Amino acid sequence: MSDAGEVAAGLRTHLQWLEKFGVTGVPRGARRTSASTSTSAESLGRVRLEAVRTELGDCTRCKLSGGRKTIVFGVGNPDAKLVFVGEAPGFHEDEQGEPFVGDAGALLTKMIIAMGRTREDVYICNIIKCRPPGNRNPEPDELSACEPFLRQQLGAIRPRAIVALGKFAAQALLRTEASISTLRGHFHEYQGIPLMPTYHPAYLLRTPTAKRMVWDDLQLVMKHLADLGA
Repeated sequence: MSDAGEVAAGLRTHLQWLEKFGVTGVPRGARRTSASTSTSAESLGRVRLEAVRTELGDCTRCKLSGGRKTIVFGVGNPDAKLVFVGEAPGFHEDEQGEPFVGDAGALLTKMIIAMGRTREDVYICNIIKCRPPGNRNPEPDELSACEPFLRQQLGAIRPRAIVALGKFAAQALLRTEASISTLRGHFHEYQGIPLMPTYHPAYLLRTPTAKRMVWDDLQLVMKHLADLGA
């Protein structure tokens, strides 16, 4: 197949997936970015993130350290303009040491692609770096022990927008008990960074009809980044 044919085939596949996600057209705000737009800036971001990871160390600051297999720090572009933040690692994440793997991770990857980006363009992490037993919600003492490292991660990356994935992540970051259905669809702020709450990919696997609402949220993020030239 020629290069042009490969591009056309890839575009058709992308458009077919967008249709399954509930998108009826290619978003005007979509912008492809490169994970290597600035080698010097990336290197600085990487150095800053490595310093945070070094400070975290073999963390025993809360009781979750006793049951984890792996600290799941984060993955992606250290100079990302967009960061996705979830709640905590699950079983597969604990096994592999990477956030958002498995079926929910695959759907998140498709969501990122629909935005005109790749996993390599963005940064993905969780508030909590160790898996809670039985995948229960993190407890207040665990959150207070771990959230400072999320703040340091965001300070190292300096993104232009955050997407909070799911009820717990949104409520924890925004210090609210408001429902995710109330919080989504509007920008909020975390540490001076615009934050968009939306439904978790795992929820979308159970409730496909919510994909349309998530796409609306992501389009707002895309417009925000496009307006900033990011």
